[in-house]
Amino acid sequence: MSWWRRRPGLPEDAADLVEANITHWAHLDDDERGRLLELTEWLLLHKSWEAANGFALDDTIRTVIGAQAALLVLGLTPDHYGQVTAIVVHPSTSTQRGERAGPVAGTATDDVLPIYGLAQDRRGPVLIAWDQARSAARHPERGHNVVFHEFAHKLDMQSGMIDGTPPLDRADLPEWTRICTEVYEDLRAGRRRPPLRDYGAVNTGEFFAVATEAFFDVPRELAHHEPDLYRVLQGFYRQDPAARVAP
Repeated sequence: MSWWRRRPGLPEDAADLVEANITHWAHLDDDERGRLLELTEWLLLHKSWEAANGFALDDTIRTVIGAQAALLVLGLTPDHYGQVTAIVVHPSTSTQRGERAGPVAGTATDDVLPIYGLAQDRRGPVLIAWDQARSAARHPERGHNVVFHEFAHKLDMQSGMIDGTPPLDRADLPEWTRICTEVYEDLRAGRRRPPLRDYGAVNTGEFFAVATEAFFDVPRELAHHEPDLYRVLQGFYRQDPAARVAP
């Protein structure tokens, strides 16, 4: 492993932990692996890591969650996580009750809601359920990753609000808006389904988070069904996940 060097902010077996727990690792080249570990180290050193409900954090939990968050900014810089101050890890899924947007666009519900994760606004913490983060890291084919989803919200917040528009070059904004609006409205109308989850129809912020999950977890499917959406996400993230997993 010529790309590997000891990083003081990471456990000695960090590369082994990531390889054993995150399927995406197998698709990265040596330079990308080194960059991923560098970004993971930065997140572990510069963000507060806290446990909820008496849970005890260990190296595996911090490294596996941190590496998934790092994957999103592999082509960007750590500065994109300026809205992240702390990561609070719950041992498992929690629940919440109260009126909120329903699963179908334009509806409301007060059913019990399972909470896999939550990105609090401004500089609030990111809440992650460890059981969900661990499972998603091992099974990207499901197209649902709580770490990708919540950290995508934090990228979105960099522009000042959660509106589905992360920090973009001004020249890229018109095309981004046109394509994302078209796909979002089609999803709301029920005209598009896989690989985008229905939850993306709730609002534009959730659309961006759901699209991010698909972009990293099932990139070939997204590129096939929504090539324009894939292209603008590729432009923002400066990555081409579909090329990594090409047969």
